[in-house]
Amino acid sequence: MTESSQDIPNSNSQPETIPSIPIEFVSEDEMALIEAAYAATRPTLSSSISSSICSPSSRFQTNTRTIQSIALLSKRALNGSGELDMEDSDRLKNAQKRIRVTQPFLHRFRRKRALWVTDITATEWCEKQMEFSLVSGKRKTSKAMKAGKARHVELEEEVVKKVKVRVESVEDSWALKFINFITCANQLLFEGLTREIPLVGFVEGIWLVGIIDELRMPETGSDRNPIIVDTKTRVRDSLPAEAQRRNGRLQLMCYKYLWDTLVADSFPSGQFFDFFSLNRNYILSEDIRERTANAGFPAKTLDDMIQYYINTCSMLPSSQDRLLLRYELQKDQSVIGEDQFAYDPEWLKNQIKINLELLLGEREASYTPEEERWKCRHCQFASVCPGNPNPNSPPSSSSSSDQNSSSN
Repeated sequence: MTESSQDIPNSNSQPETIPSIPIEFVSEDEMALIEAAYAATRPTLSSSISSSICSPSSRFQTNTRTIQSIALLSKRALNGSGELDMEDSDRLKNAQKRIRVTQPFLHRFRRKRALWVTDITATEWCEKQMEFSLVSGKRKTSKAMKAGKARHVELEEEVVKKVKVRVESVEDSWALKFINFITCANQLLFEGLTREIPLVGFVEGIWLVGIIDELRMPETGSDRNPIIVDTKTRVRDSLPAEAQRRNGRLQLMCYKYLWDTLVADSFPSGQFFDFFSLNRNYILSEDIRERTANAGFPAKTLDDMIQYYINTCSMLPSSQDRLLLRYELQKDQSVIGEDQFAYDPEWLKNQIKINLELLLGEREASYTPEEERWKCRHCQFASVCPGNPNPNSPPSSSSSSDQNSSSN
């Protein structure tokens, strides 16, 4: 990932010091997932890259102001991989015959849960594929997708250190997500760069969550609005098709919408506690209370943590209207190209509206447009999808995951 160098001049009277890296706490299950991602992609990663894990980048070898705080890896679990078996195929075919359901997808599969930004982008990519994924409960995770996730872990560990922490309740888990956000926000303000920033917000009548790959402050000028950046890994040494780039733009626009809403509006804490059935007065675990106190924002209850979250958001600037997608080659992390584009709020809201119509059961899923049916060659549900022009052709595995190899 391209990093800027905004070195702060050192005083002649004081020796240069190396800043400490913020500590990030993860659960034992999450640490196991990270290790699994590395194990799955180790043959494709060079030894030089592997040896740099958990070490500061050259950017952080300067005498910059740093923070002492903690964070949580707010990532979704890696989905289990595997091809559809006969039972899966029969179940999907039967589901097609009885498409009328008693409840819409949002209530059946995301009840009392927030939508992920990747739910929005997956629906835009192919509504039928999203439908099959929800009904079957299985989404194949390819080798390329695992490599993309592992690359994101590497980039994050250049600026934070992961430490396991015991999570005793759902309230503790949510508290750690907010701690992670506060930690990242402080790092952005003091160091000009942060990565893997978890967002939780209420937009367009739904709770939406996501993880920004990278936020960086401009290197020059008086502009103090951060730039949202996302790195996509590619199997092939070429830029993706327009459909893939459009999907990536949608992802980044969702992040900007979430970020700007959080920093401009008050977080609806009452709705948050009610929707997720959380106890606002829950006493956080002793470990979490100790760590937050050491980080400078002592929180006793989940409600305390929410207040710190709201206060932090109120001090942050909105993000820039120019967004940046970077494309890396998986085998050596070389940059293939960049796509800088403008935020289009009207297009974004229309896309969210279209997706919600499907998820709320207001209409049936549409097939991908005919000019984009090449996607079917890379879909795990191709053999059972009526919209596939070549249902007897096996799905391709070479580049099927370039589109989603680094989404959150």
